[in-house]
Amino acid sequence: MPLVLLALLLAISWQVAGHGPLLRIDDQVRDAIARTDGALPAQTVRPAADHIAQLLSDLGGSLVAIPFLLACSLLSTWRSLRGRVPRWWLPVAAAALTSLLIPLLVVPAKAYFARPGPDGLVLLPDQWGWYPSGHTATAAIAYGTSALLLARATVRSGVRTALRAGALLLGTGVGAGLMWCDYHWFLDVVASWCLSGLVLWTLGRLLPRLADRG
Repeated sequence: MPLVLLALLLAISWQVAGHGPLLRIDDQVRDAIARTDGALPAQTVRPAADHIAQLLSDLGGSLVAIPFLLACSLLSTWRSLRGRVPRWWLPVAAAALTSLLIPLLVVPAKAYFARPGPDGLVLLPDQWGWYPSGHTATAAIAYGTSALLLARATVRSGVRTALRAGALLLGTGVGAGLMWCDYHWFLDVVASWCLSGLVLWTLGRLLPRLADRG
């Protein structure tokens, strides 16, 4: 799984850097979304769909996702304290680390690739670019980490499954909302999903090892 994500991320990055033929997928997906949006009833369904897409996009903002992550880490820490878990502080440390990791991974990539967005506007010297999608990465990593931390604090397998499913739906929904609103290219979003998957895969294996050492 991680090797597949890494290979896909590298392939997309290579195509973005070299303006390769794979970028045609972006235009095809964008056109398909525009046709779908245009086919919806203009007075009823289309405004509702646009509104939902905007709400989903906003869930990827750092002012929403990061506080949610920190709140979940505090809840997990409280559960650890009640259960007298040795390394009770681990959830807060994991939340703080991932919160810092998101801009450290995304911002340099945006500056390096300097990819214009779907609006076609030329990037200004002080702009970072659209690749990869920061909102998608923020949502996937923040909500995914929240699910990992809360799952660690419960013994019910059904709850753990629901947490992971919820995080997956949120991460997918944010990416879909960004594309529907024409804020990001398809490959911007897919690259961030790959990057987030690598981060969450690593964190999911690191947390139990650190906890066991306590």
